[in-house]
Amino acid sequence: MADKSQEVGGIHFPFPFPPYPIQKDFMAELYKVLEAGKIGIFESPTGTGKSLSLICGALSWLRDFEQKRLQAEARLLAPGTGPTCGQNSLPSSSSCQEPSDTPRPGGEPDWVTEFVQKKEERDLVERLKEEQVKRRKREERLQQVGQDGRRLKFAAKRTKKEEEETETLLRLSREMLAEGTGPERLEQLECGEEELLLAEYESDEERRASRVDEEEEEDLEEEHITKIYYCSRTHSQLAQFIHEVRKSPFGKETRLVSLGSRQNLCVNEDVKKLGSVQLMNDRCVDMQRSKHEKNGAGEDKPKRRRTKIQTSCPFHNHEQMQLLRDEILLEVKDMEQLVALGKEARACPYYGSRFAIPAAQLVVLPYPMLLHAATRQAAGIRLQGQVVIIDEAHNLIDTITNIYSTEVNGSQLCQAYSQLLQYMERYGKRLKAKNLMYIKQILYLLEKFVAVLGGNVKQNPSTQSLLQTGSELKSINDFLFQSQVDNINLFKVQRYLEKSMVSRKLFGFTERFGVVLPSPSASQENRHLDGFQHFLKSLQSGPTEGSVGQSSLKFLLLNPAVHFAQVVKECRAVVIAGGTMQPVSDFREQLLACSGVEAERVVEFSCGHVIPPDNILPLIICSGPSNQQLEFTYQRRELPQMMEETGRILCNLCNVVPGGVVCFFPSYEYLRQVHAHWDKTGLLARLSVKKKLFQEPKRASQVEQVLMAYSKCITCCIQAGGHLTGALLLSVVGGKMSEGINFSDDLGRCVVMVGMPYPNLKSPELQEKMAYLDQTLPRTRGQAPPGKLLVENLCMKAVNQSIGRAIRHQRDFASIVLLDHRYARPAVLAKLPAWIRDRVEVKATFGPAFAAMRKFHREKSHPSLV
Repeated sequence: MADKSQEVGGIHFPFPFPPYPIQKDFMAELYKVLEAGKIGIFESPTGTGKSLSLICGALSWLRDFEQKRLQAEARLLAPGTGPTCGQNSLPSSSSCQEPSDTPRPGGEPDWVTEFVQKKEERDLVERLKEEQVKRRKREERLQQVGQDGRRLKFAAKRTKKEEEETETLLRLSREMLAEGTGPERLEQLECGEEELLLAEYESDEERRASRVDEEEEEDLEEEHITKIYYCSRTHSQLAQFIHEVRKSPFGKETRLVSLGSRQNLCVNEDVKKLGSVQLMNDRCVDMQRSKHEKNGAGEDKPKRRRTKIQTSCPFHNHEQMQLLRDEILLEVKDMEQLVALGKEARACPYYGSRFAIPAAQLVVLPYPMLLHAATRQAAGIRLQGQVVIIDEAHNLIDTITNIYSTEVNGSQLCQAYSQLLQYMERYGKRLKAKNLMYIKQILYLLEKFVAVLGGNVKQNPSTQSLLQTGSELKSINDFLFQSQVDNINLFKVQRYLEKSMVSRKLFGFTERFGVVLPSPSASQENRHLDGFQHFLKSLQSGPTEGSVGQSSLKFLLLNPAVHFAQVVKECRAVVIAGGTMQPVSDFREQLLACSGVEAERVVEFSCGHVIPPDNILPLIICSGPSNQQLEFTYQRRELPQMMEETGRILCNLCNVVPGGVVCFFPSYEYLRQVHAHWDKTGLLARLSVKKKLFQEPKRASQVEQVLMAYSKCITCCIQAGGHLTGALLLSVVGGKMSEGINFSDDLGRCVVMVGMPYPNLKSPELQEKMAYLDQTLPRTRGQAPPGKLLVENLCMKAVNQSIGRAIRHQRDFASIVLLDHRYARPAVLAKLPAWIRDRVEVKATFGPAFAAMRKFHREKSHPSLV
């Protein structure tokens, strides 16, 4: 695709085609945010080329940033110049900083200050020289890989041959062992059982080398250059973004790496067939540990330990993974291409992609990998001085809340207790005193947590009622006091659980000895202590950061900002982007202000739509055909007259709207009630005269089937030209059709929203969140309390996501109908996207609304008649 470069505000933006004016504005504003190191909230409706604007705007900034950095570096290293020259200041990056500005103690002699300053300058120059050498070596290596594309294949063939020879030797060893004497066989079994014993627990001061193959991995360490981390919600969204990068003007020159889980990237069939993500992770780590132990076995090791046959992953080969890393950086690859290359090269894409992070310019990854601190650290992601772009971020607060909220039920606690107790009874006399002490503390915690739920670990969960009726939320301190565990150091117990990996030992113990669990339905794939371990870690949060619910033991994160703060603190700039970001007050107040971000550092940008203004007709209808006021509150929406009025409105709309009509209801249960009432009153039959009816299924597996039938019906009706003009799809806000589904063109000529989908105010979690916000956030004069604003914002976010399913490109057109007089309130109107809000018409009665609908669709469907 040809480069249609654009000059905007003196900045050169390569672009694959002449951009829309709003795309120019988007890129220019994005560039400013990244250059100034600010936090940007960017809203760009679907169909406006948001992904391409993000790519071209961000990579243009990165290009210019690196050019400025290299020029400043060249000046600093030029003979006769030094870092003290004002014009030679070096743009800050993650790997190299300017000379320290740390204030010196008062009264220091000038010669001391001068000496320290010169030493810092010399150190800076030395670092720059070292980095130049590293960069030159990397460039030469990548150039060599590009010229010799067969290198990886030849290395893979050589590795495969070596593996086959090793396998032959192992097979012979097994055969010889199988023919051995009784004591030798017994020794082998004892060696296997020894694995289940917990190693001596080490303190923080004693732990030094816990990483697998640490020395080899240190050889792979490279300079972390300045880069952009791009994350989104789903695998398909990430794949689409990579596709956009590839076809952009930056596609040939950008070093991109795509990160994913083992479930997506593992190429070892023996590991993949395990299915469970947890089992795959465990097996992968075990295989690496086996390789490490085998390689590290020395003469001082007991002979019995060396006789055990070790197995390791054939794809975890550092030489091959280094070659794979270079292939990844050579050209843009999506996850499927990465897996295919890993299979061909017999190299692990999961680890190979991580080795490519330091030299990558653009890292593409899913939400949790970036937002979860432990996962981020394990993946080798360094945010210091980098840029983060979070796309599809309308659910960002909920995502962080869900990542750090944990839940464990009584049955899991009882099963974990039973496993651990039987383990202790078998190995108690062989365990070290410190291990035994911690195991007894864990058993005590499990017993007390079950007691809080009204149960007893000595009884079978299937014969007792563990969960009390109703729900109760408590602060962390109150919960610990009620559980009678406030005298135990949870930090030490949690650290012991992590370092001893007792949960995995229990799983192996269960498999080997057939441990009897208290519940006959307990799955052997469940590591019941894991849920307890995650819950225990959550209890170590600050006393005001979360609450504990007791219908099951659930930790609810109340302050997501505490985990987002590290991201905004370390990063140079953060961009939060989405098609629909309104209302943005939640991002500003709950996430950014509580993360310590100053108001002046936050920049909001919302662009209009690419469609002509007259291609959209947003209507707020306050009353129906029989003058029944439309108010779908919990108290009124189930009244027969309200359901009948809704049906009459839809009948009228279906008479004038061609193609597809998508109607959203607040819940599945309300949709069921309305459908049943229409069926009884005959309204369903009236609707079916003009539109064939479809309902959103509850099962995700059936969504594709319903959408295909809906689409096929509309296409056939338009072609046939009979009395049936299309289809009506009855959907649910927050359901399968309200996010990520594209109702473009005839699939969505009209979107109807029945009522305002407020969340359930009786939810204990929501009540706790509202109370927390009321206590912690300042209340603005003239506005509702923060808790009430949260409820309104949750409602309008759901509305905006649903009505955004239509209007997907520049030539598209549709009407949007909001059925409830409450939408006309100024505070509610202000929370609609600007491109809809600016065109909205409030109709107090149905007659003028129907006339406007008929006129709009006649003009758009038959422009020659106008």
